[in-house]
Amino acid sequence: MVPSTGLADLAVRRVTRRLVPFLLLMYVLSFLDRVNIGFAKEAFQADTGLSDAAYAFGAGVFFIGYALVEVPSNLALHRFGARRWLARIMITWGLISAAMAFAHTETVFYLLRFLLGVAEAGFFPGVILYLTYWVPERHRARVNGLFYFGAPLAFIFGGPVSGALLELDGLAGIIGWQWMFLVEGLAASIVGVWALRYLDDRPRDARWLSAEQRDALETELAAEERGSRAHGPSGVLATLRSPRVLYLALIYLLIQMSVYGVSFYLPTQVAELLGTEVGVTVGVVTAIPWLCAIAASFGIGRLSDRTGDRRRIAAVTLAVAGLGIAGSVVAGTPALAMVGLCFAAAGFIAVQPVFWTLPAGILVGTAAATGIGLVNALGSLGGFLAPNIKQAADTGFDSAHAGLYVLAATTLVGAVLIWTTKWLRPVTPAAGAPVARTNRENA
Repeated sequence: MVPSTGLADLAVRRVTRRLVPFLLLMYVLSFLDRVNIGFAKEAFQADTGLSDAAYAFGAGVFFIGYALVEVPSNLALHRFGARRWLARIMITWGLISAAMAFAHTETVFYLLRFLLGVAEAGFFPGVILYLTYWVPERHRARVNGLFYFGAPLAFIFGGPVSGALLELDGLAGIIGWQWMFLVEGLAASIVGVWALRYLDDRPRDARWLSAEQRDALETELAAEERGSRAHGPSGVLATLRSPRVLYLALIYLLIQMSVYGVSFYLPTQVAELLGTEVGVTVGVVTAIPWLCAIAASFGIGRLSDRTGDRRRIAAVTLAVAGLGIAGSVVAGTPALAMVGLCFAAAGFIAVQPVFWTLPAGILVGTAAATGIGLVNALGSLGGFLAPNIKQAADTGFDSAHAGLYVLAATTLVGAVLIWTTKWLRPVTPAAGAPVARTNRENA
């Protein structure tokens, strides 16, 4: 007879094979639709007359709408079920992203970017919450790491695809950047309709698991939930006031400043290094740092699960990202600058699945829906701050690189804050979970 932990492990493998590839596809489209404006930047500004400051504000205003609706959206997912809510998010954001093809004025650009944030709000924390319904804590960093492949994959495949769509300029009387928004936005809506048929809300709904696997998995998850209730905030208001949750939100904000401070400008930065315009070639070269990010996410997630040392691994990984951002500026050659960008992307992508084991380990139920949503909502404001701070620093210091130095510094501050999270208590281990790992987790 297979032990219950063995049955749970078998179930996790089935869950990983069944759900993670589809969630990954959703995340690829999500991330691509929020950052594809970076690929269209030069052509879009040339056609619409948008200034650099207007572009920075429009790129960032997405995160204002995103933050405002994040917590309510996550509560709705917890109440109505992930299948319907994630599908709703994808369908609406895809339609709004496609409508960006008609953003010919500054006002329409701001409005659509804001509405895109409102529509997409709740997707990422919703998936993080959804995975806590399926994956025990001892496997979570690895599975979160697989899901986090979505961001780099969005650039690996989205970069060349976006570049190719931009080169359709004039086909059927449609401008290249319009083709890009239309095709990539409608693809998200199609996958959203598919999600209604493909996803299940909880393990008990999964006919593709055996009854024994469902029981073993739900037993372990229930034991973890009881442990989390013993030391984490248990209600919406308590969660919103929790110093631990707010502290994690500050850390995540600094991580997101790193991510979007680089992502929104990476295509044009690579184009400058290559001395060419944004197109297929730039899209292919831009994929290199994200290939490094995939390798790092895979390796760092497994190392974190194996050692249980979430805090120090996350801090060092984020510090590498900060040094990589700075290195991409001070490098004397394009090749060395790309090496710096590889370390930057690897660091700020790989740190995130490890980071998300922290709030998932102290929150359950409604508190988890609220807390994870709040951390992501406040943290996502980093996506608004990053391009605007970068633009302000570049202008204030009359340097094209000042903003990246500022972002490198804020990333290193985030690494220091992660290092000081020892006071965050880990989840009580479920029956059969290795106690030594959990005891080391915040050592």
